[in-house]
Amino acid sequence: MEITEKNRLSGSSFIIENDTTRSIFTPEDFSEEQLMMKAAVKEFIDREVWPFKERFEKKDYELTKVLMEKAGELGFLGISVPEEYGGLGMGFVSAMLVCDYISGATGSLSTAFGAHTGIGILPITLYGTEEQKQKYLPKLSSGEWFGCYCLTEPGAGSDANSGKTKAVLSEDGSHYKITGQKMWISNAGFASLMIVFARIEDDKNITGFLVPYDSENGIRLGDEENKLGIHSSSTRQVFFTETKVPVENILGERNGGFKIAMNALNVGRVKLGVACIDAQRRLTSESVKYANERIQFKTPISQFGAIKEKIARMATSCYVGESACYRVAKDIEDRIDYFISQGMSPQEAELKGVEDYAVECSLIKVGASEDLQNCSDEGIQIFGGMGFSADTPMESAWRDARIGRIYEGTNEINRMLSVGMLLKKGMKGQIDLMGSVMKAANAFGQNTSDEIISDKHLSQEISVISKFKNLFLILLGNVFQKFGNELEKQQQILLSLSDILIEIYFSESALYRTLKNMDNQGIESQTTQENMVQFYVFEAYNIIHKSAREIILSISDGKEQEQLLKILNEKCSYIRHPNVIGLKTKIANKFIKENSFFI
Repeated sequence: MEITEKNRLSGSSFIIENDTTRSIFTPEDFSEEQLMMKAAVKEFIDREVWPFKERFEKKDYELTKVLMEKAGELGFLGISVPEEYGGLGMGFVSAMLVCDYISGATGSLSTAFGAHTGIGILPITLYGTEEQKQKYLPKLSSGEWFGCYCLTEPGAGSDANSGKTKAVLSEDGSHYKITGQKMWISNAGFASLMIVFARIEDDKNITGFLVPYDSENGIRLGDEENKLGIHSSSTRQVFFTETKVPVENILGERNGGFKIAMNALNVGRVKLGVACIDAQRRLTSESVKYANERIQFKTPISQFGAIKEKIARMATSCYVGESACYRVAKDIEDRIDYFISQGMSPQEAELKGVEDYAVECSLIKVGASEDLQNCSDEGIQIFGGMGFSADTPMESAWRDARIGRIYEGTNEINRMLSVGMLLKKGMKGQIDLMGSVMKAANAFGQNTSDEIISDKHLSQEISVISKFKNLFLILLGNVFQKFGNELEKQQQILLSLSDILIEIYFSESALYRTLKNMDNQGIESQTTQENMVQFYVFEAYNIIHKSAREIILSISDGKEQEQLLKILNEKCSYIRHPNVIGLKTKIANKFIKENSFFI
């Protein structure tokens, strides 16, 4: 592909840009190859997984393993693995697409797939030696072997680098002896290869090791954990007692394990986000079908406004989340291509490309996981008493969804990270953050009392999102001026700033997608999408105002507070508020008529 200025844009730059002419990638842009892959994955899930959902709730770990083996035979496990190591060598968008559609039926398979392809395969692809790749990747890509990732320890939690597992070099220097305990290890019950993190001597950082599973080599598995959800995802503790690992099985370099762990988390976060999307599609469709069939007071409950409210929210959050996921997927893919064009190896380019969009990865992880939880909760409510029954898909979906807010760093950690990483990029000069703060202050200082919104479709949403960005930048400048490097200790302020950042990115992604498809497919074809953008932006407006007000009241007083509140109330507002109930009714009616959710 041609590497242009458009796809050389740095990650996080969305917060300082207002270019609605910049085209983003959308699901409507999938290539023929990608559409074929989507159909193949969807057919596999519809045939092999969805009809047997109840088996996953009975801790049928063997079923998960068998399905993973079938996924390997179909090539789904090796999407991102280079062809020379037995994979398909497809790009980041294709990898996100497969992760999306393979994850919607059950959290058990979604977890097994994500753990294997993400933190099981990816670190070897990116950091492994040529010998390690030749030895392990073909087996992992085909499903002959499965991988697990042994990082978390009792007491460590979010502080991944504080693990106490030790690796001691043997006297002859040929191998290390690993001793320690790992917990919450996905796929541990059927893994053939373990990526284990341990500390050598008193090194500052942990080191990664490739450890084939061998019960006679000092490796013992704990019992399967009893969990709230993902019942057929194998989750065990792993105990190592002087487990011998050849020195050539160090992954990457000594003292480099923390870097491996963090970079794997960036990829894991954005893929966890997209793994929430098809679950929302399915839950919304099931809810619409049930609402059309369920008769109360001689009327399908889908005709009641309270049910339409829920359907509109479920459908809109799915459309918006999908827009955000594929926007960043292509941005990352383009960034990787750009780095390759500058002479980087594919592995180094992928690391740099994903790292550059680490802020967006965190935002998508948080937003999509919370939207899925809300979607499953609304689904239970639409089903009523039946929704609470294990005989319907809503109950298990609600339980499975809950882990998404904990995986890959809790949502609280990711919220704070997103703002911290953004500030760091500004300080390094990777984006002109401080210059944008000054421009935002000037923009809000101008008289906008005569602002006129044109009749162009979504013109008001374009204006409002631009105001959201300026508001965020002003707040960021004020809190940094007040707290400086101590800002990282102001966790509640960081959480509120992150909520604003999430709503901006998600709103703008849906806006850009809809504008693009209006140009390509015609305005009439995007009527429902336009309604969803208008509804979502209004909801974002309410969230942003609440979060901004909390920040202002906590960092200021007197005239300064009065001025900031005036900016919020007068400058960051609608000229003409939409008929929100009307929008929700139109959105719901569309999917009620179709008896399904699809875009």
